[in-house]
Amino acid sequence: MDDKVNKTITATELKANLGKYLDYAIANHEIVITKNGKKAARLSPYITDIERYLVVKEEALDYQYGGKKVSYDEFMEIYEKSNLRMEFINGEIFLLSSPGTYHQEISGRLHLIFAEYLKDKKCKVFYAPFDVHFRKKGFKEPDVMQPDLLIACDLECNVNEKGRYMGTPALVVEILSDSTRTRDMVDKLNTYMLSGVREYWIVDPQRKLILLYGFKDERVDKFYDFKVPDILKSYYFEGLKADLAEIFVS
Repeated sequence: MDDKVNKTITATELKANLGKYLDYAIANHEIVITKNGKKAARLSPYITDIERYLVVKEEALDYQYGGKKVSYDEFMEIYEKSNLRMEFINGEIFLLSSPGTYHQEISGRLHLIFAEYLKDKKCKVFYAPFDVHFRKKGFKEPDVMQPDLLIACDLECNVNEKGRYMGTPALVVEILSDSTRTRDMVDKLNTYMLSGVREYWIVDPQRKLILLYGFKDERVDKFYDFKVPDILKSYYFEGLKADLAEIFVS
Protein backbone atom coordinates (compact mmCIF):
# COMPACT_ATOMS: atom_id res chain seq x y z
CA MET A 1 0.00 0.00 0.00
CA ASP A 2 1.25 3.50 -0.83
CA ASP A 3 2.37 5.83 1.94
CA LYS A 4 -0.37 8.12 3.14
CA VAL A 5 -0.46 11.49 1.37
CA ASN A 6 -2.38 14.47 2.70
CA LYS A 7 -4.49 16.68 0.46
CA THR A 8 -6.36 19.84 1.41
CA ILE A 9 -9.63 20.75 -0.34
CA THR A 10 -12.54 23.09 0.29
CA ALA A 11 -16.00 21.96 1.36
CA THR A 12 -17.28 23.07 -2.06
CA GLU A 13 -14.76 20.82 -3.83
CA LEU A 14 -15.83 17.89 -1.65
CA LYS A 15 -19.52 18.39 -2.50
CA ALA A 16 -18.77 18.58 -6.22
CA ASN A 17 -16.44 15.58 -6.29
CA LEU A 18 -17.46 13.35 -3.36
CA GLY A 19 -16.94 10.08 -5.26
CA LYS A 20 -13.49 11.13 -6.39
CA TYR A 21 -12.34 11.99 -2.91
CA LEU A 22 -13.84 8.84 -1.40
CA ASP A 23 -11.73 6.85 -3.85
CA TYR A 24 -8.76 9.00 -2.87
CA ALA A 25 -9.30 8.12 0.82
CA ILE A 26 -9.76 4.42 0.05
CA ALA A 27 -6.34 4.52 -1.65
CA ASN A 28 -4.86 5.39 1.77
CA HIS A 29 -4.75 9.15 1.35
CA GLU A 30 -6.02 11.65 3.88
CA ILE A 31 -8.07 14.69 2.90
CA VAL A 32 -8.36 17.80 5.04
CA ILE A 33 -11.52 19.80 4.32
CA THR A 34 -11.59 23.54 4.87
CA LYS A 35 -14.55 25.86 5.28
CA ASN A 36 -14.24 29.63 5.12
CA GLY A 37 -10.47 29.21 5.01
CA LYS A 38 -10.25 27.15 8.23
CA LYS A 39 -9.67 23.43 8.68
CA ALA A 40 -13.05 21.91 9.48
CA ALA A 41 -12.91 18.13 8.97
CA ARG A 42 -10.77 15.21 7.87
CA LEU A 43 -11.60 12.37 5.46
CA SER A 44 -9.31 9.40 6.02
CA PRO A 45 -9.16 5.68 5.20
CA TYR A 46 -11.25 3.42 7.40
CA ILE A 47 -9.28 1.13 9.66
CA THR A 48 -10.63 -1.48 12.05
CA ASP A 49 -10.36 -1.13 15.81
CA ILE A 50 -7.53 -3.67 15.95
CA GLU A 51 -5.65 -1.84 13.18
CA ARG A 52 -6.05 1.44 15.06
CA TYR A 53 -4.82 -0.25 18.24
CA LEU A 54 -1.71 -1.57 16.50
CA VAL A 55 -0.95 1.74 14.77
CA VAL A 56 -1.17 3.77 17.98
CA LYS A 57 0.78 1.16 19.93
CA GLU A 58 3.53 1.12 17.31
CA GLU A 59 3.69 4.91 17.30
CA ALA A 60 3.89 5.11 21.08
CA LEU A 61 6.53 2.39 21.28
CA ASP A 62 8.52 4.12 18.55
CA TYR A 63 8.66 7.27 20.68
CA GLN A 64 9.54 5.28 23.78
CA TYR A 65 12.31 3.09 22.41
CA GLY A 66 13.45 5.19 19.47
CA GLY A 67 14.87 7.89 21.71
CA LYS A 68 12.44 10.47 20.38
CA LYS A 69 11.05 13.32 22.41
CA VAL A 70 7.54 14.66 21.89
CA SER A 71 5.79 17.77 23.11
CA TYR A 72 2.91 17.77 25.55
CA ASP A 73 0.52 18.68 22.72
CA GLU A 74 1.84 15.82 20.56
CA PHE A 75 1.42 13.39 23.42
CA MET A 76 -2.16 14.52 24.02
CA GLU A 77 -2.96 14.07 20.32
CA ILE A 78 -1.63 10.49 20.42
CA TYR A 79 -3.34 9.81 23.75
CA GLU A 80 -6.76 11.05 22.62
CA LYS A 81 -6.71 8.57 19.71
CA SER A 82 -5.71 5.62 21.84
CA ASN A 83 -7.35 3.17 24.19
CA LEU A 84 -3.95 2.27 25.64
CA ARG A 85 -2.85 3.35 29.09
CA MET A 86 0.20 5.57 28.80
CA GLU A 87 2.18 8.18 30.67
CA PHE A 88 4.23 11.16 29.55
CA ILE A 89 7.40 11.77 31.56
CA ASN A 90 10.20 14.17 30.61
CA GLY A 91 9.05 14.26 26.99
CA GLU A 92 8.83 10.47 26.57
CA ILE A 93 5.81 8.17 26.22
CA PHE A 94 5.59 5.04 28.35
CA LEU A 95 2.96 2.35 27.89
CA LEU A 96 1.47 0.89 31.07
CA SER A 97 0.85 -2.82 31.45
CA SER A 98 -2.01 -4.35 33.41
CA PRO A 99 -1.20 -4.87 37.11
CA GLY A 100 -1.06 -8.29 38.76
CA THR A 101 -3.40 -9.69 41.38
CA TYR A 102 -1.21 -8.92 44.42
CA HIS A 103 -0.74 -5.34 43.19
CA GLN A 104 -4.52 -4.96 42.99
CA GLU A 105 -5.07 -6.48 46.43
CA ILE A 106 -2.66 -3.97 47.97
CA SER A 107 -4.23 -1.10 46.03
CA GLY A 108 -7.68 -2.13 47.23
CA ARG A 109 -6.63 -2.28 50.88
CA LEU A 110 -5.01 1.15 50.70
CA HIS A 111 -8.09 2.57 48.98
CA LEU A 112 -10.28 1.33 51.85
CA ILE A 113 -7.94 2.93 54.40
CA PHE A 114 -7.98 6.26 52.56
CA ALA A 115 -11.74 6.22 51.97
CA GLU A 116 -12.45 5.53 55.65
CA TYR A 117 -10.08 8.29 56.76
CA LEU A 118 -11.56 10.82 54.32
CA LYS A 119 -15.18 10.37 55.41
CA ASP A 120 -16.74 13.81 56.04
CA LYS A 121 -13.62 15.54 54.65
CA LYS A 122 -13.36 17.61 51.46
CA CYS A 123 -10.48 15.54 50.11
CA LYS A 124 -11.20 12.48 47.95
CA VAL A 125 -9.28 9.34 47.01
CA PHE A 126 -8.95 8.18 43.38
CA TYR A 127 -7.29 5.14 41.85
CA ALA A 128 -5.79 4.33 38.44
CA PRO A 129 -6.51 4.78 35.64
CA PHE A 130 -6.86 8.46 36.53
CA ASP A 131 -4.81 11.03 34.61
CA VAL A 132 -3.01 13.80 36.47
CA HIS A 133 -1.11 16.62 34.75
CA PHE A 134 1.85 17.41 36.98
CA ARG A 135 3.34 20.86 36.39
CA LYS A 136 6.91 20.83 37.65
CA LYS A 137 8.47 24.02 38.94
CA GLY A 138 10.98 25.32 36.39
CA PHE A 139 9.64 23.20 33.51
CA LYS A 140 7.54 24.46 30.62
CA GLU A 141 5.52 21.31 29.95
CA PRO A 142 3.79 19.03 32.45
CA ASP A 143 4.20 15.31 32.92
CA VAL A 144 1.04 13.23 32.61
CA MET A 145 0.86 10.22 34.90
CA GLN A 146 -1.56 7.75 36.43
CA PRO A 147 -0.64 7.18 40.09
CA ASP A 148 -1.93 3.93 41.52
CA LEU A 149 -3.72 5.96 44.20
CA LEU A 150 -3.97 9.63 45.05
CA ILE A 151 -5.69 11.97 47.46
CA ALA A 152 -6.88 15.28 46.00
CA CYS A 153 -7.96 18.20 48.17
CA ASP A 154 -8.24 20.89 45.47
CA LEU A 155 -11.11 19.53 43.38
CA GLU A 156 -13.35 22.57 43.77
CA CYS A 157 -11.52 24.75 41.24
CA ASN A 158 -9.53 22.16 39.31
CA VAL A 159 -11.98 20.05 37.31
CA ASN A 160 -12.30 21.23 33.71
CA GLU A 161 -15.29 21.25 31.37
CA LYS A 162 -14.55 17.65 30.34
CA GLY A 163 -14.64 16.49 33.94
CA ARG A 164 -10.89 15.97 34.10
CA TYR A 165 -8.90 16.73 37.21
CA MET A 166 -6.25 19.39 36.53
CA GLY A 167 -5.00 20.06 40.05
CA THR A 168 -2.14 18.72 42.18
CA PRO A 169 -2.77 15.80 44.57
CA ALA A 170 -1.70 16.16 48.17
CA LEU A 171 -0.66 12.50 48.38
CA VAL A 172 0.26 9.96 45.70
CA VAL A 173 0.97 6.23 45.92
CA GLU A 174 2.91 4.07 43.47
CA ILE A 175 3.03 0.28 43.87
CA LEU A 176 6.28 -1.04 42.44
CA SER A 177 6.54 -3.63 39.71
CA ASP A 178 9.60 -4.89 37.83
CA SER A 179 8.73 -2.74 34.79
CA THR A 180 8.12 0.50 36.73
CA ARG A 181 10.59 0.30 39.62
CA THR A 182 13.17 2.75 38.24
CA ARG A 183 10.63 5.32 37.03
CA ASP A 184 8.68 5.16 40.31
CA MET A 185 11.77 5.60 42.48
CA VAL A 186 13.59 8.24 40.40
CA ASP A 187 11.60 10.03 37.68
CA LYS A 188 8.24 10.08 39.44
CA LEU A 189 9.79 11.01 42.75
CA ASN A 190 11.31 14.05 41.08
CA THR A 191 8.07 14.98 39.29
CA TYR A 192 5.94 14.72 42.41
CA MET A 193 8.41 16.73 44.47
CA LEU A 194 8.72 19.55 41.92
CA SER A 195 4.99 19.77 41.18
CA GLY A 196 3.84 20.51 44.72
CA VAL A 197 2.74 17.06 45.95
CA ARG A 198 3.10 16.94 49.75
CA GLU A 199 3.51 13.21 50.32
CA TYR A 200 4.63 10.21 48.24
CA TRP A 201 4.36 6.54 49.19
CA ILE A 202 6.44 3.97 47.28
CA VAL A 203 4.98 0.55 48.05
CA ASP A 204 7.30 -2.43 47.50
CA PRO A 205 5.27 -5.68 47.48
CA GLN A 206 8.35 -7.92 47.16
CA ARG A 207 10.14 -6.51 50.21
CA LYS A 208 6.90 -5.69 52.04
CA LEU A 209 7.87 -2.14 52.85
CA ILE A 210 6.70 1.41 52.14
CA LEU A 211 9.03 4.33 51.56
CA LEU A 212 7.38 7.61 52.55
CA TYR A 213 8.63 10.99 51.31
CA GLY A 214 7.34 14.23 52.79
CA PHE A 215 7.83 17.27 50.55
CA LYS A 216 7.97 20.94 51.49
CA ASP A 217 8.83 23.82 49.15
CA GLU A 218 9.62 21.35 46.33
CA ARG A 219 12.24 19.59 48.48
CA VAL A 220 12.37 16.40 50.52
CA ASP A 221 11.51 17.44 54.08
CA LYS A 222 11.15 13.99 55.68
CA PHE A 223 11.87 10.40 54.69
CA TYR A 224 10.61 7.27 56.43
CA ASP A 225 11.13 3.56 55.81
CA PHE A 226 8.27 1.38 57.12
CA LYS A 227 8.43 -2.43 57.27
CA VAL A 228 6.12 -5.15 58.59
CA PRO A 229 4.96 -4.97 61.42
CA ASP A 230 5.29 -1.15 61.49
CA ILE A 231 2.32 1.19 61.61
CA LEU A 232 2.79 3.88 58.98
CA LYS A 233 1.85 7.40 60.03
CA SER A 234 1.20 10.01 57.35
CA TYR A 235 3.51 12.99 57.00
CA TYR A 236 0.82 15.40 55.79
CA PHE A 237 -2.54 14.00 56.93
CA GLU A 238 -2.88 14.02 60.71
CA GLY A 239 -4.34 10.77 61.98
CA LEU A 240 -3.91 8.80 58.75
CA LYS A 241 -2.32 5.44 59.57
CA ALA A 242 -1.72 2.14 57.82
CA ASP A 243 -0.83 -1.23 59.38
CA LEU A 244 1.73 -2.82 57.05
CA ALA A 245 0.93 -6.31 58.34
CA GLU A 246 -2.63 -5.87 57.05
CA ILE A 247 -1.58 -4.25 53.77
CA PHE A 248 0.85 -7.03 52.81
CA VAL A 249 -1.31 -10.03 53.67
CA SER A 250 -0.69 -12.55 50.87
